[in-house]
Amino acid sequence: MDTVSRNKDEKGVLVTVAEKGLDEVIINEHLDELAFLASTAHITTEKVFIQKLDKPDIKSFVGKGKLEEIKQYIISRDIDIVIFDDDLSPSQLRNLERELNCKLYDRSLLILDIFLNRAQTAQAKTQVELARYQYLMPRLTRMWTHLERQRGGTGTRGGAGEKEIETDRRNIRNQISVLKKKLEKIEKQNEVQRKSRSGIVRVALVGYTNVGKSTLMTLLSKSDVKAEDKLFATVDATVRKVVFENIPFLLSDTVGFIRKLPHHLIESFKSTLAEVKEADILLHVVDVAHPAFEDHIKVVKETLKELEALDKPTIYVFNKVDLLEDEVREGVENMHIANIANDDERVFISAEKKINIDQLREKILIATKNKHYQIYPNSLSDVTW
Repeated sequence: MDTVSRNKDEKGVLVTVAEKGLDEVIINEHLDELAFLASTAHITTEKVFIQKLDKPDIKSFVGKGKLEEIKQYIISRDIDIVIFDDDLSPSQLRNLERELNCKLYDRSLLILDIFLNRAQTAQAKTQVELARYQYLMPRLTRMWTHLERQRGGTGTRGGAGEKEIETDRRNIRNQISVLKKKLEKIEKQNEVQRKSRSGIVRVALVGYTNVGKSTLMTLLSKSDVKAEDKLFATVDATVRKVVFENIPFLLSDTVGFIRKLPHHLIESFKSTLAEVKEADILLHVVDVAHPAFEDHIKVVKETLKELEALDKPTIYVFNKVDLLEDEVREGVENMHIANIANDDERVFISAEKKINIDQLREKILIATKNKHYQIYPNSLSDVTW
């Protein structure tokens, strides 16, 4: 499948439905994240539309008045794309296309497109392609044809009639079947590789997207790992061998999690995220300078629960302390953070400024050493106390 190709930034508007009474700070934080997603996909946010409703309108997501306001803005400003902060149902999509007559994205499709552009390995590309087909399957409308035309086409016809859509649907079912078989084959190969690593401690970096995992990976492994100030800079799992005081372990950097991560994407990426599921120790990296960092911790833990990896020994690495004022930093370090039991589980660092890295290394060494001696109990006799 061809990835989205944009020679220049396209102009977009963001649309969200905010529950009445919801804190403005939370609404804005969610919209800032959506704008960051749009920017990552080379879409410039021109305006934000907020509709205060108890829940999205079943027919058009927003009310009639707000829809007309969006429509007039699109026409007057020559807007390319409208992005919705929640998933659109097939009927909402049809109705909105009829009214707005431009490209429509919801949050899941935007994330899937970003992943599609960032995936490097055959496995990741196949996983994202599968997730995207599964997501688009029930939403085959004119959106399908203009998205495929944008990508250069994938062999499906661009007609708008029911016969063409049904043909597309059949083609997609076949493609989904092919992709699933391809993934099964790749996963069998990966299982063999993972079994060959069973005699070494495995540590996995996890966290919300853009918290500095790749920067920390580079620092700890002393190897060049791609790090950018963009969402989902890492899609493919990266594994490096690291040795602390003669204790070897494998350190893996995995895709960052995010609020409302598409379900199909989680399902498809479970094999890549096997690095997390099979890890002995987790390093949960948190951007402590972000105002919503506690919410981010919650999102990551919910995703780990879905991956059946929540109960693993975890070191919470609160990153970017250099961005906090001294008084704020002291307050954060002393605050109670839900479901984090004690100070032994957490360390406050700056990967960028190399603050408290020795303290983090010591915590990692203690955890990996304990696990290493469980795997090789006889090696304890060689230790000089």
